[in-house]
Amino acid sequence: MVAIAKRQFDAVVVGAGGSGMRAALHLAEANLKVAVLSKVFPTRSHTVAAQGGVAASLGNDGDDNWHWHMFDTVKGSDYLGDQDAIEFMCRKANEAVYELEHFGMPFDRTPDGRIYQRPFGGQTRNYGEGPIKRSCAAADRTGHAMLHTLYQRNVRARTQFFVEWMALDLIRDQDGDVLGVVAMEMETGEVMILQAKATLLATGGAGRIYSASTNAFINTGDGLGMAARAGVPLEDMEFWQFHPTGVAGAGVLITEGVRGEGGFLLNKDGERFMERYAPTVKDLASRDVVSRAMATEIKEGRGAGKDGEYILLKLDHLGAEVIDKRLPGIREIAMKFASVDCTKDPIPVVPTCHYQMGGVPTNMHGQVYVPDGTNENIVRGLYAAGECSCVSVHGANRLGTNSLLDLLVFGKSAAEQVIRDIAVDKAFKDLPNDAADRSLARLARLDSATSGESVAEVGAEMRRTMQLHCGVFRFPDSLAEGVRKMLAVVERAKHTIIKDKSKVFNTARLEALELDNLVETAVSTMISAAARTESRGAHDRSDHPDRDDVNWMKHTFWFKEGDRLQYKPVKLKPLTVESFQPKPRVY
Repeated sequence: MVAIAKRQFDAVVVGAGGSGMRAALHLAEANLKVAVLSKVFPTRSHTVAAQGGVAASLGNDGDDNWHWHMFDTVKGSDYLGDQDAIEFMCRKANEAVYELEHFGMPFDRTPDGRIYQRPFGGQTRNYGEGPIKRSCAAADRTGHAMLHTLYQRNVRARTQFFVEWMALDLIRDQDGDVLGVVAMEMETGEVMILQAKATLLATGGAGRIYSASTNAFINTGDGLGMAARAGVPLEDMEFWQFHPTGVAGAGVLITEGVRGEGGFLLNKDGERFMERYAPTVKDLASRDVVSRAMATEIKEGRGAGKDGEYILLKLDHLGAEVIDKRLPGIREIAMKFASVDCTKDPIPVVPTCHYQMGGVPTNMHGQVYVPDGTNENIVRGLYAAGECSCVSVHGANRLGTNSLLDLLVFGKSAAEQVIRDIAVDKAFKDLPNDAADRSLARLARLDSATSGESVAEVGAEMRRTMQLHCGVFRFPDSLAEGVRKMLAVVERAKHTIIKDKSKVFNTARLEALELDNLVETAVSTMISAAARTESRGAHDRSDHPDRDDVNWMKHTFWFKEGDRLQYKPVKLKPLTVESFQPKPRVY
């Protein structure tokens, strides 16, 4: 092993968003030595962009219960979600929100002082009868409030943060156990081994594989790339949610909370077209349904704008007072990115890549596993939580505000499992002699190569390919062409170089390393999508327009070695209640 610095921790958490900081807090409060790596200052992690709320059946504005929430989540997943994990999440929801409240999170309040809740798409009362107020909100900056609350509690608990550090690769020994990560300080380029009894991936999503995305530039699928290179498969990568309301031309998110507060969508003729697609809940149908409806309106010539390329989101009828109280950030975003004062005029919006339903396969305790038939072979020492993981509670389509709930519930659950596991295996295992070799070889190639491909050009081709061939609607010939193009991108990415080393700062190296992770994410998505011959949730195939429960009620697993696919049945049996049997999904 090359002599590089090494530090030891009980647990290393990669990522300081909601799931990473919720896990780290629980670990630190259990008196474990915890390190959290983050490419940005923790409160700038992408959870900060979450606007609408946290789903929980508190019933603060009308009756609610976790059974209804569970039904909505199973239905929203288009029945691809594992019902045991969904029950676990929905039953834990109220506890997770009350914990946040007790940590000091400044939720909005009802007149009688309880946590304010708003309606959200796909969240209904009494098993689908109509919209319900289930999303616990802090105006339209819920993620911002959550991150600051969790960061302050972690500082209090003496969690150690490595700010502006990037994890490069997992360290696995000959037994297959994960023993930590190789990481790089972004400013200096220093490489260090962070050895750990438990390594938890909480790196968020990878929406930057698409050219139009609501995701921050830091969302580069680092945990997915690290897992794939270490021999861990990626699950259900064909399912990417396109949020109905990204600002046209900018991609910046306009929260579903706008429609929860009473806003609605219009085509160029001023028609409230969602009444045709989802007559019961209209604009508050699940995101995949609304996105397809919008794309259909645009495709059939009813889009607004000079070229008919967007839909109008109307909220001026709510009044400036309501907008400034409940949606102040949205008014600011509309002014900055669309030059629209939403108290007077509608906001131009289009479906935009937003969320990955797939990720690193885990059970409900955050343990990463490799499937073998119906068995789950646990990868000892490795855990994942949040958007980079696939439990799977979101299946083929995530309901709004279930994302913040997911990261709270499974961030804590993973930490609880880490505590149990460390109590049994208290000693550090010996590091393999080649622990850092893969990472050092990648860096050496970037620093020494004198000819090759531009990182920016390869990245641009990847994003163009994903946007063109694997968007809201998918076509067989286009998917086949997308696979061919993406495999070519994979080869090009192996030969990227930093072209002008005289002017470069470490950001150039960072972008090259991030591209490695993005490419793993993109190729797994394209290959998985081409193979799934049905339409389910966010995956809509023109040649197979219907859901196929006979052949496709199963999860996809993509293995990097040989671009191999494997499948595992969906868990239809919950923990304690009766299964929700698959039915036609209408709103």
